[in-house]
Amino acid sequence: MSVSSLSSPDAQLDLRGTPCPMNFVRTKLRLQQMQPGSLLEVWLDPGEPIEQVPDSLTMAGYLVEQITDCTGYFSLFVRCPVTE
Repeated sequence: MSVSSLSSPDAQLDLRGTPCPMNFVRTKLRLQQMQPGSLLEVWLDPGEPIEQVPDSLTMAGYLVEQITDCTGYFSLFVRCPVTE
């Protein structure tokens, strides 16, 4: 059994190598296609992407549940809001 409190993501998006702000735009577009309450895992590069995207998502009303340093990239878990 996993000790993580997170469920497995409903979708995954690999945005390594994608520059800002395109990585935020692609993440937001993918989230808008998902069901309310579903979980998206996004892979982001270190530096500007991991510094900017989580803050931008939070300001846009999404819940950033976890950020994990995976050595060379970051895994970001984002939850779609349940209410519009």
